[in-house]
Amino acid sequence: MDPEVLGWILVASRLSEKSFRNNARGSGSGGGDRRGGGNFSNNRQGGAGGRFGGNDRRGGANGGGSFGGSGGSYGGGFQGGMKGKQPGGGLRKINWDMNQLRPFAKNFYVPHPQISARQDFEVEGYRAGKEITLKGSNLPHPIQRFEEANFPEYIMNEILKQGFSEPTSIQAQGWPIAMSGRDMVGIAQTGSGKTLAYMLPATIHINNQERLSRGDGPIALILAPTRELAQQIQTVAQDFGSSSYVRNTCIFGGAPKGPQVGYA
Repeated sequence: MDPEVLGWILVASRLSEKSFRNNARGSGSGGGDRRGGGNFSNNRQGGAGGRFGGNDRRGGANGGGSFGGSGGSYGGGFQGGMKGKQPGGGLRKINWDMNQLRPFAKNFYVPHPQISARQDFEVEGYRAGKEITLKGSNLPHPIQRFEEANFPEYIMNEILKQGFSEPTSIQAQGWPIAMSGRDMVGIAQTGSGKTLAYMLPATIHINNQERLSRGDGPIALILAPTRELAQQIQTVAQDFGSSSYVRNTCIFGGAPKGPQVGYA
C-alpha cells in the first residue's frame, strides 16, 4: 500500500458456501483463484489441473496443467482443501486488553449554527415533508443543505462536481447520526442516495484515524448482496476517495482474487 494512503475501504459481495470453498485453497478440477480449486483454471495451490500441473509443489494429483507432470507433494488441493470443514472453524476469540488499546475518536459532528437555531416545529415539519421517521433518543436534527453538514473541503468539492442540489432524506438525517459515532440502521428506497449516506461518514472516520502501515486495514467494510451492487459502490468510493487519499478494493466471487486485492 502506498505509505501516503490514510486508509482503505473494502467492498465485498456475499459469497455462497460453495464459492467460498472454491476460492479458499480447495480441491477440485482446476482453480481460477491463485489458491482456489473448483471450477476455474490455473490453480497454483488447488487440486487437479493446477497451473504447473500435478508437478506443482502445491498442486493435486493427475496433473493436466499448462506445464504437465505428475502428483505434487501437497496432494489433493492443499491437504484436502475446505471439504468437510466449517469456514472459520479454527478462529479463536481474541482476548482484548482494554488497557493496551489506543483510544480513537468517533464523534466528528459539529452542528451548523443554522441547525442549532431551528425550532423543533421547523425540524419536525422538514422530517414530515421528507417522510423521515426515527426511533431512538437524543437524535441530532437533520441537515437541509450540504453546507450544514460541515464536511471537509475535499468532500464538498466532489459534491459540487457531481452536481447534487440538496441532500436526500437518508443523507439529511443519516449524516449527523453517522458522524456522531452513533450506531445506525437506515432504510430507504433504491436510488435514494444510501451509498453516500454511509460512504462520506466512513471517509471522514478513516481520515481521522492514524495512518496505516503496510499490511494494515481495511478500516471500513461494506457488504453488498450482489457483485453488481458491490461494483457500483466501489465506483462511488473511487469518486470520493481519490481526493482524500482513501483507497478501496472490491471483492466478489466468481473471479480470481489476486487482481481484486492487488489494488489495495
